[in-house]
Amino acid sequence: MVYDIVRKALMAGLGMQEKVKDLVDDLVKKGELNEHEGAKIIKEFMDKAKTSRSDLNKKLTEGVSKGYEMANIASREDVDKLTKKVQQLTLRVKKLENELKGAAKEE
Repeated sequence: MVYDIVRKALMAGLGMQEKVKDLVDDLVKKGELNEHEGAKIIKEFMDKAKTSRSDLNKKLTEGVSKGYEMANIASREDVDKLTKKVQQLTLRVKKLENELKGAAKEE
């Protein structure tokens, strides 16, 4: 669901960029803007779009993280930490089992 919303927003943004370029090109052709002014407008628009994408990405990441917290869902980092801990404990148990087997053989 979130993926679809973000995808649609980005696609709309891409369409908007093309429309801005077309509009500026038309204004340059009509002589209402010179090429330098047109390039400046396009650059400003692209910079603003980049900032907006960055802000959107940040807000989405924060929202998803808060959603995971509220739903009490483990993060990838949490799962990785637990996996590492289980691996360490497994090695300790195997070591202790081997020590017990060695002690039992000596008796």
